[in-house]
Amino acid sequence: MRYATFSLTTDRTERLGLVSGDTLLDVHALLGPPSSAVPRTLSELIREGQGSWARLAARVTEALAHDPPAAAKMNADTVRWHAPIPHPAKNIICLGLNYASHAKESAQARGREVKIPDHPVFFTKSPTSVNGPYDPIPWDPAVTQQVDYETELGVVIGVGGINIPRASALDHVFGYTVINDVSARDLQARHLQWFKGKSLDGFCPMGPVVVTADEFGDPQAKKISLRVNGVEKQNSNTSKMIFAVNIIIESLSQGMTLEPGDVIATGTPEGIGLARTPPEFLKDGDVVETEVEGIGMLRNTIVKVPS
Repeated sequence: MRYATFSLTTDRTERLGLVSGDTLLDVHALLGPPSSAVPRTLSELIREGQGSWARLAARVTEALAHDPPAAAKMNADTVRWHAPIPHPAKNIICLGLNYASHAKESAQARGREVKIPDHPVFFTKSPTSVNGPYDPIPWDPAVTQQVDYETELGVVIGVGGINIPRASALDHVFGYTVINDVSARDLQARHLQWFKGKSLDGFCPMGPVVVTADEFGDPQAKKISLRVNGVEKQNSNTSKMIFAVNIIIESLSQGMTLEPGDVIATGTPEGIGLARTPPEFLKDGDVVETEVEGIGMLRNTIVKVPS
């Protein structure tokens, strides 16, 4: 299944969507009455657990065997796409330096010794940083002059747990999404940590869908890329992660409970703006396309806002 969250331009109520081919479908309209038992949002579906996931998938599969009703087919001109989980209950958990090539370029850009991490490097982004897959990324030049991009595979936890073994870690995943871990590099340097520079409003575009784990397949075999104004800046593969998704979940859950709906951003490959010569930071009007194979593409424009 490829789940989305959307609203109508005439009604901002967030709705549970499903992408089939090139068509966005309203799940409630697709299934028809009785649909009262269908979760209203993706977050609600995830919290209901695996039984609910299976029941909904079976009903959707049956409905898609026939031509969906016209009322279920959404018109792109009348829809606003939201992040699949627009209001995470907790901070987005992020991995730093999880590709060796990025760890090297980051160290060299900052004039530091190159050191590949022995353990996952965790930090977080505020829930208020979450942004839609096609929404503008606000930039206030009075706050930051060094806005950077980072393409990442996002993981959505479906089954909570603590001290999760590596061998069963992927069984705890509901699905996967695309994340652009937008970063204010000058704030990172100024505050000597990453949280503030990663957490400005709109600095976490996510989506456009969450692809369920059964459909997505191996998370360590996906192309990952990013373009700015049509020019490729990042191009790698999740096979190059230092710490694979199952290792991340195992490490993160040691002594710390993961809960349904938690979102993990698994790190970015080489090619960030900070590490280029000279550095290339995003500016007003830049269009950033962030893509992960098997999921889709975010397309966000940098928009300068009044201070």
